[in-house]
Amino acid sequence: MSLPRPQSGVALIELAIAIFVMVSIAFGITEFGRAIYQYNTLAKAARDATRFLSTRGADDAAAKDIAKCLAVFGSPACTGSPLAPGLATTMVSICDRLTCPSTHEYQGAAAPVLNLVTVTIGGPNAPYVFQSLVSFVVPNIVFGPISVTMKQVS
Repeated sequence: MSLPRPQSGVALIELAIAIFVMVSIAFGITEFGRAIYQYNTLAKAARDATRFLSTRGADDAAAKDIAKCLAVFGSPACTGSPLAPGLATTMVSICDRLTCPSTHEYQGAAAPVLNLVTVTIGGPNAPYVFQSLVSFVVPNIVFGPISVTMKQVS
């Protein structure tokens, strides 16, 4: 008759710990991938809205509304679902020679050379928060302001 070995069941406990660690790592990699994808989507949306505004004058209020729709929905009509979950037009700010004259009006040396337009998504007043699906592995991430600046027609 053989006596029970004192090590029986240790492998099962080690497997349980290893599986928990491996699954946590897999979820972490997936969530960081999602966060990077959403950040890239927001950066591209800001670029598209700024590119649109760069062809319009600073006094065109309708163009600013369309640019906000482009940044949030990817459509000038503000229809459909937002490009990123939780994104709203209130999170988009536009800075041009009329709204930020000290930094965006007539940049250049002696003569007026060019105007600038900046579209910012997020920021201190309305930050964009990435909502993690597995917050016990990766917590929610608050993105910093995503800004794009281009030359605007005079």
